[in-house]
Amino acid sequence: MFIHIGDDHVIESEDVISIIDCELLSSSSIVEEMIFNQRKNQRVFETPDADAKAIVITKDYIYFSSLSVLTLKKRANMTSTLNKLEDFSEGTVE
Repeated sequence: MFIHIGDDHVIESEDVISIIDCELLSSSSIVEEMIFNQRKNQRVFETPDADAKAIVITKDYIYFSSLSVLTLKKRANMTSTLNKLEDFSEGTVE
C-alpha cells in the first residue's frame, strides 16, 4: 500500500523505517548527522516552503513532510487496516 506524505510525495508503506517530529532535528546530533550525510548523497526531499513538521525516513530516502507525525501515523494505520480487510476478504467463500 501507499501513503501520501504531502508535497506530492507518495511512498510505499513497507519502505517506511521511521516517522519523527521535525523538532528532534535540532535536539539530536545523530539525526542531524544522518540528514547531513544523506543531503550529500542527494537523498533528501525537503518541503519547498520550509514548514516541515515531520521527517519520514525510508530505506532509500529522507522526506521532510508538512504533515504532522499524528496525521502521518493515522494514514499509515489506515493502510494497515485496509491490508487487514484485504486479508479477510481473501478468506471468504462466495
